[in-house]
Order: sequence, then C-alpha cells, then structure tokens
Amino acid sequence: MTLFEHPGPAPGVFDDPELMLVRQHLLTLDPTGECFARVLRDTIDQLLDGEHTGRFDWNELHKTEKTHAGTLVEINLLREFDLASGEDLDYLIEGIEVDCKFSQKLYGWMIPPEALDEICLVVWADDHQGLWSAGLLRANRVKLTTSGNVTKKGNRDGKFRLTKEHHSLVTWLWQEKPLEENLLLHIDKETRDAILNAGAGSKRSPGQAKINELFRQVQGRRINRTVIRTLAMQKDYMKRVRYNGGAREKLRREGILICGDYPNHQAVAGQLGLPVPEEGENVSVRVVEAKPHHLGEPSVLLEGRHWVKARPDDPEEPAPLLPETKKAITQD
Repeated sequence: MTLFEHPGPAPGVFDDPELMLVRQHLLTLDPTGECFARVLRDTIDQLLDGEHTGRFDWNELHKTEKTHAGTLVEINLLREFDLASGEDLDYLIEGIEVDCKFSQKLYGWMIPPEALDEICLVVWADDHQGLWSAGLLRANRVKLTTSGNVTKKGNRDGKFRLTKEHHSLVTWLWQEKPLEENLLLHIDKETRDAILNAGAGSKRSPGQAKINELFRQVQGRRINRTVIRTLAMQKDYMKRVRYNGGAREKLRREGILICGDYPNHQAVAGQLGLPVPEEGENVSVRVVEAKPHHLGEPSVLLEGRHWVKARPDDPEEPAPLLPETKKAITQD
C-alpha cells in the first residue's frame, strides 16, 4: 500500500453515515496522510525536547510525559487542520462530536464513559518501529470492555478499551505508514556511542564535537534539524553546522562536504548521486578530486576541478569550499 492509498471502511461502516462524513472530511483535509505524519513526528520530538534534555528515545520519557502525549496529539491535530472544538468531546467535525485518542500501543486506546457510542479518532505511533496509523471507531459500549474493576483494581475513571475480537471495528484512514526516521534512535549502537561520546570530558563545545562526529560517521543520509538540536543542546544549534567555526569548516580538511538545503548544495548532492537534502536537512560526504580510476562515477565541478565521492581506499584530501548561497551550481 503506497502513501497515497488508504484502506476502505470497516464492515458495517457504510451503515454509519456520521462516521462516513467524518472520514471523508479528514481524507479531504489530508488525502496522503503527510500532514498527519508530520504532526505525530513533531509531537514526539516536542515531548523528547532534545534541545534541553538531549533525549531521543521515547523510553526515556517520564510516565507523566507519556500520559501527556495524548493531549498534545489532540491539540496539535486541532491546530494543524483548524478543527472546531466540540462541546462535550475534542472536535466538532461536520457538526459531529469526535473524541481523539492516542496510544503508543496499537489498540491500546482508553475510551472515557462520555465517548461511549460516539465517534473516536484513534491514533497510534511507535518511534521504535517507525510506524503510525490513524482510524475512526464508533465506541460501541456493547463491544468494549472495562479496563479494570473500579473498586478492586483502582480504575477510578472507569474507562473502556476495544476487545481483541473487535479490532476490525476500526476504519483505518492510514494504516502502518512510515514515521519520519528518528536517526539517533535507529543508527547502530556503535555509531551512536561514537557520536554521543565525542568530546566527552571536554568543557569546550562538547556539542560541536558531537556534531562533527555525526557528519563524520553518518554519511550519505539526510540528517534533519532535530538531530542537530538534540546533539548541540543550544538555542542557535545550526551554528554548529555552518562555516565560521562549525562542522563545514572543521571537517573540510578531512575532505568532508556537508550539503544543506541551499539550492547550490542541493545541486551538488544531486550531481554526486546523494540523497538531496530538503528544508532543514543536511547530507555529508567525503570527496576527492577525480582520478582516472573514478572514470564514469558521478562528479561535480567545484573550484575549477571535478570532485567525486571518495572510495574507502582513496587518500584523504581537503574538500573544496561549498558556498552558502542561493545560486545553484550547474554542471559543465
């Protein structure tokens, strides 16, 4: 199933005109699910707050922060799609009250008594799996089970959850779609440790040492601002990437270019056969001046010389300057 496809309604949903109206409204607002995916990525990053905490793993969150995730998802979706607030539930969509429920555990949504027999927008995201889903559910009180005995198990709010045999009641809008990669979470442990331990014990710019090691270790992959923010842990975190003391300057002597989202940088990345960085992204690569054994390899003309992606056995040589300008570089 591609990004532009979405599952059809669950069995029996055609008999629920309100749910069908809500479904059509949400699919009209976000036909591809791209906006939904961005909200979920941003919400998780908001909770991790890497700039101030250095965290990148959901498991590092406190219990109260995880509990707060549902409220943030609800609010951020409301703002993203300019939804109206409901009188009794979270949203008013096409004149219909809709409750929003988020869980990091699939089918783990807790339905409050006031949402019974109402429509729920159920959302799931798992940063470790790198997946997310969102669907609609009529919270049928007959087909839900209480989450615990109020008097014996301390379930004070008497919430309900979907029973396993009724998981098919969810009408998915988008199911198991890719969540934008959390790079620090998904790179191998050895590489991650090398990055996090860079500059250990140094009182001077430990964040800069980590950024340098990031671009040294993770080449040929798009790296977004969140990663930079988490490692730099400072307000002007992008300063650690730029020339004038940043990674572009410090790694240039090692032959490493860092292509950002400037048009000329994007052109260089494309001509070298690298992923082209999008807004807020950077891609690093070690380059060398083209030699006869590089014949036929993608190259780019910089400072009057042709440069190619270095092979592992190519000797290290200083990289050319890659100006931070809006002017695109054209190939000869």
